[in-house]
Amino acid sequence: MDLTGAMGITPQSLYAAFGSKAELYREAILWYRDEIGHLTQEALADPDVIRAFERVLAVSAHEFTLPGRPAGCMISAALLVCARENRAEADHVADYRAATIALFKERLLRGVAEGQILPDIDADALARYYGALIQGFTVQARDGASEADLLPIARLAGAELARYRASAHS
Repeated sequence: MDLTGAMGITPQSLYAAFGSKAELYREAILWYRDEIGHLTQEALADPDVIRAFERVLAVSAHEFTLPGRPAGCMISAALLVCARENRAEADHVADYRAATIALFKERLLRGVAEGQILPDIDADALARYYGALIQGFTVQARDGASEADLLPIARLAGAELARYRASAHS
């Protein structure tokens, strides 16, 4: 269905409110980041770094498979392939994805600083690993995977990080 029809407004009203479809899209992405994305930040706040990442994935498995909502993560799936005229919006969303990877790296480095995980980890690779899992959860959820299908992957990813647990925290 046409966006303006679904909203019950005229195209003129849409442009008056948002200026353009691109600006409306940016507002929708911002809403999603603030309303759904905050759950990732809350999970990362867990004092135990391994539990924090397990929570990130468990929350993602839950949120990405809720009935009545489009499956997956709006930011992970947004504008991966687009027309040249939408490149600015694609870059904007890519910046959000990069910011999530940076949050993951920051949390891993905090885990190192707190002595929870070994100092010789590759924080860049592990941050990207968790980012790839989130993106993979999105694809699998869109393909019909349930929360129950995704949760074992979250546990496996937690076990992977636990391999780097500093012995003082075993």
